[in-house]
Amino acid sequence: MRYAIHLAYNGANYCGWQTQPELPTVQQTLESALSTLLRTPTAIVGCGRTDSGVHASDFYAHFDLDRQEDMENLVFKLNSYLPPDIAIFGISPVDDNFHARFSATSRTYEYHVSTQRLPFKQGLYCRIYFEPDIVAMNNAAKVLMEYDDFTSFAKLHTDNKTNICHLTEAHWDRVGEMLVFTITSNRFLRNMVRSVTGTLLDVGRGKLDIDGLRAIIEKKDRCAAGVSMPPQGLFLTKVQY
Repeated sequence: MRYAIHLAYNGANYCGWQTQPELPTVQQTLESALSTLLRTPTAIVGCGRTDSGVHASDFYAHFDLDRQEDMENLVFKLNSYLPPDIAIFGISPVDDNFHARFSATSRTYEYHVSTQRLPFKQGLYCRIYFEPDIVAMNNAAKVLMEYDDFTSFAKLHTDNKTNICHLTEAHWDRVGEMLVFTITSNRFLRNMVRSVTGTLLDVGRGKLDIDGLRAIIEKKDRCAAGVSMPPQGLFLTKVQY
C-alpha cells in the first residue's frame, strides 16, 4: 500500500529536504525514523526539494509498505522519535498512482521580511534596512503574472527541462511586523522565489522600475535579476493536489 505523510519542518538545521551524503537533511532524518520504527528500510518521496535553511509549514511525502500498520500509532511514535523541528500531522492511505511530487497541481511559497529586529523570530525572516514601497512592489508582482518563462530567476546549471511556470498568485501583504510575499504556481525553478523576492525588493527601494523588471524577465538571463534572498525567510506554505 502507498501512504501519504503530511508534515512540517523548520529547515534551519538541515541542508534542505533531499538526502545528501554525510549532511543532515529532512528526508534522511525522516527515512531513518520510519525505517527504525517500521523495522524495514523505507524510502520516501517528497513533494519538492526545499533548499538548505528553507522551511515548510505544509509538506507531503509518500512511501510504500507491504503490510497493514496502525498509522495513528505510527504518527505518535514518529513525533516522539523525531527531533522537535519536524512535526508529523498525519499519515493516510492513498491510491497506488499517487505521487507526492508529480501529483501536485500547485505550490505556494511565502517570503517573510521585516524592517524590525525580531529576537523571537530569528531564523524565520530576513531583516531589511529600508522601508519598501509596497504599492510599487505589488504593481511589479502583477507584471510577473503576464509571463511564464522565468529563466532570469532560475539557478544556473540545473537539470531543468523547461523554465516555464504558470503563476496564479503573486502579491505583498503587511502581516503584523512582517511584509510577506506570497506566490503560487504549478511549479517553481530552483532558487526562483528567492531571486524574484530580491528583484521585487529592488523595486520597493526605488532601484528598479516596471520597465526595468520587464527587461529583466525578457532578457532570460539570471545575471540580470536581483540578488537571491537568504533562505531563512522562505516557507513552503501550501501544496495542492
